[in-house]
Amino acid sequence: MGLTAQAIAEGLDHVAARSPGIARALERVGYPEPRIRPTGYRTLLRTIVGQQVSVAAAASVWNRLEALLGEDLPPHDLLAADFDALRGCGLSRQKQGYARSLCELVQGGELDLDDLPADDEEAIAQLVRIKGIGRWSAEIYLLFAEGRPDIWPAGDLAVQAGLGKLLDLPERPSEKDTRALAEDWRPHRGAAAIFTWHCYNNPAL
Repeated sequence: MGLTAQAIAEGLDHVAARSPGIARALERVGYPEPRIRPTGYRTLLRTIVGQQVSVAAAASVWNRLEALLGEDLPPHDLLAADFDALRGCGLSRQKQGYARSLCELVQGGELDLDDLPADDEEAIAQLVRIKGIGRWSAEIYLLFAEGRPDIWPAGDLAVQAGLGKLLDLPERPSEKDTRALAEDWRPHRGAAAIFTWHCYNNPAL
């Protein structure tokens, strides 16, 4: 379960008390809406399906996969499906490899999505074992599905741009700078990340 509206508000109040730029923006645009995704294998599979395609294209592929394998898309059924059937759903060879990697780890019990390590870095290390899931995708999953409060996707360009805008920096900060600038906001950097996305293209700022 992702961060609730209350958790986001409490986290941002903590951050705003330490950052005048965040406090000013919060007064102007208010608290962002929660972004909550379900935990588990289907959310990660959907992440793989959605990579480098439009939202509409991803939804189309997903609907065809559900028609082929059923709404639950069980890992063993996806592993049993042949290449052409999955290609017919719109999954490229590369994405089929990624999807099979996820299914094999889940099916073999090597990845337990109901019991990821409590330490964020250890959880990220578990998730990036899946082919096609990099650090950013792992962080997004932990923030929006598990609701971990201190996830800070410093490599995200919109987070960098949003932070630059909020702190009135002369240019978009690098990943390293983005990480350093938010150190004082622990353990509520997740709420701050959601706020940077909220502010990134906000005409009120």
